[in-house]
Amino acid sequence: MGSADSQGGVMKTEIRTFHIRSGAEGAEDEQRLAQFLRSVEVKRMDTAYDSGWRVFVQYEDLRGKEETAQIAQALQQAVNGWRTAAARRSGRAASDLLTDAQMAEIARSAPTTEVELAALLGPEGRGVVAAHGAEIVQVTKRLLRDLTDPS
Repeated sequence: MGSADSQGGVMKTEIRTFHIRSGAEGAEDEQRLAQFLRSVEVKRMDTAYDSGWRVFVQYEDLRGKEETAQIAQALQQAVNGWRTAAARRSGRAASDLLTDAQMAEIARSAPTTEVELAALLGPEGRGVVAAHGAEIVQVTKRLLRDLTDPS
């Protein structure tokens, strides 16, 4: 199961169960639950009692959300760098090559093929894809490779 995050990516919703024991052990269990809850975005939480409390937490991991935002920001910068250089080479305004809205869509979706780029930009982006699609896809692929390849 997944849902769209604020950056347009898909985040995986997960479920985790905590058992809260009675006595001194229960305080440790509650502390562990509290620490976990600070690190996730809770979607739903239910409790049940069966020889001790059980807490069911449906959540999305905030670390994944933060990573998605960082990748989108890095891709926005990379595509902007390409757009500035391409505009300089062609003597055109940068926004004539790729609008800010199109750059934001590319950063959110990270297309790695010209087909994906064309679908993302729609009919109004046909000219962009025809003239610069291969270059834009290369920028995306290079950035994703650089971010995921530790060497």
